[in-house]
Amino acid sequence: MTPDDEAFLRRAVELADRAGASGERPFASLLVGADGTVLIEDHNTVVSERDVTAHPELKLARWAARQLAPEAAVATTMYTSCQPCPMCTVAINASGLGRVVYALSTEQFEQVKPATPAPRPVRYDGPALFDEARRPIEDHY
Repeated sequence: MTPDDEAFLRRAVELADRAGASGERPFASLLVGADGTVLIEDHNTVVSERDVTAHPELKLARWAARQLAPEAAVATTMYTSCQPCPMCTVAINASGLGRVVYALSTEQFEQVKPATPAPRPVRYDGPALFDEARRPIEDHY
């Protein structure tokens, strides 16, 4: 961990604090280019956008995938106030970013957050209609 890493992490924590103070969930991230320039920063907007996917890590990964060439994306570092959740991790990996540095681990987060009730499990049925469902996949690949 370098002094620059710590400075960028502090910025992520500062943004998270501002998000929490504004009524959002207190999470934030920034994406830094190879030269140390902040390319984009954002915070959680799940509350205001009523969008369960509006995590800052996901928003930055999507931005990077749209705006950066693969060789530029792999040279970036995402700094984020908390370890990315599984949804965000998949997006980060798919976007081709080079590195993620986080301030609070998932385990640490679980220690400090208030207890919340477990969500109602969703029922999943399938697989079904293999012969029909495979055609678009076969045609594409």
